[in-house]
Amino acid sequence: MIDFHGVSKVYGNGVKGLDDVSLTIEQGEFVAIIGLSGAGKSTLLRSINRMHSITAGRLTVNGLDVSGLKGKALRKFRRGIGMIFQSFNLVSRTTVIKNVLSAKVPDMPFLRVLFGIYNKKEKIAALEALDKVGILDKAYIRADQLSGGQQQRVALARTLAQEPQIILADEPVAALDPVTAKQVMDDFRRINRDMRISVLINIHHVELALEYADRIIGIRAGKIVYDGPVQAVDEAMLDTIYEGKLPREVEKPA
Repeated sequence: MIDFHGVSKVYGNGVKGLDDVSLTIEQGEFVAIIGLSGAGKSTLLRSINRMHSITAGRLTVNGLDVSGLKGKALRKFRRGIGMIFQSFNLVSRTTVIKNVLSAKVPDMPFLRVLFGIYNKKEKIAALEALDKVGILDKAYIRADQLSGGQQQRVALARTLAQEPQIILADEPVAALDPVTAKQVMDDFRRINRDMRISVLINIHHVELALEYADRIIGIRAGKIVYDGPVQAVDEAMLDTIYEGKLPREVEKPA
């Protein structure tokens, strides 16, 4: 469970990323965070794994006070939270399976890391992760030979290899074409439902958020202005979240 209680984040230049945010996210939820650029979506997401430190309030994940974690405790905590980025963050000149196996590096002895030695169990787990996202056949191909959608699936497989309880995804389909974006969102939904992993996605494609998520969090100028089920989102609420700047062609799906 993720619990924000009166959380604020103020950057060094005085900009408020989050403003007195209180919300609870239960294990196994699929949550989409929507809002204008600069509204605080990424700040909300990245505060969960302490990529951004909060400046006020209390944030706990499974009972742990995130602000109080340091050193080894913080690194151990982060291994239980997968992070997916828009830019994939793969090592492009090495194979797909080695990219997935890199998820095991934090728990490996120095010499095994230095020489890239992985045991049979780790290799099998990496192959299983690739199978779960439908690209097992690409395991021994270099990452830079894959399409953008395939590279994002490698990033997702790498995250699954961490055996996370939570997956945070920061604009994971922003760089993908519409067809590929839906395929990747299908992967997120399947993983959420089959593995009961909490999925929180910061996404600017409103139509995808409404199609795939079970819960929508709308953020505006660092404040939560909507938090509820997809079914309750209407055009008036979207206007509130987007300050009336949402394109007219984007509508709530039937």
